[in-house]
Amino acid sequence: MSFNINEFKARGLQHGGARPTQFQVLIFPPFASAAAEKVQFSCRAAQIPPAPLDPIPVAYFGRQIKVSGDRSFPDWTVTIYNDDDYAVRVMFERWSNEMNAMVSNVMSESMYPLNYKTTAKVLQYNKIGNIIRAYDFYGIFPVNVDAIPLDWDQTNTIEQFDVTFSYDYWEPDNSYATTSDDFTGVASRDGLG
Repeated sequence: MSFNINEFKARGLQHGGARPTQFQVLIFPPFASAAAEKVQFSCRAAQIPPAPLDPIPVAYFGRQIKVSGDRSFPDWTVTIYNDDDYAVRVMFERWSNEMNAMVSNVMSESMYPLNYKTTAKVLQYNKIGNIIRAYDFYGIFPVNVDAIPLDWDQTNTIEQFDVTFSYDYWEPDNSYATTSDDFTGVASRDGLG
């Protein structure tokens, strides 16, 4: 087939292409915090979560075939702008400290046994501001609140830091479905979703 720009426009990016800048992240800490609302405005970078499915190699007469294995959910990282009030940073530090205190090496009673796990959401918008896709994270909690580099040479910049989360699983929120290929998820049939 020869290249045809009109065919590409008609069949390729019919809607103009999704933009990586059109997103919002909502994180709901396990305690009341006014800073939680600021996350949606200070989260500079995130990712649509990956969907790895590990293969299982099965040997037979010196050859291998691969069969579907278990689903895994790798850690998820967001990048946050740091404001002068440090509100979002302090919220994540508090969350981390209540899971395992810096000095006493114990968990806060309010977090015990699994109250430190919560939910988060990533929203993808189109160019006119409508939500076109959403992903819900379940059992999410921070495993690393990264360092903030300080440097006299870094002028005309805003501080930022990464927060890495572990989570149990994610599911698409199909209430914003734009395609007939959306799935409801096996977890819903199993009573998990």
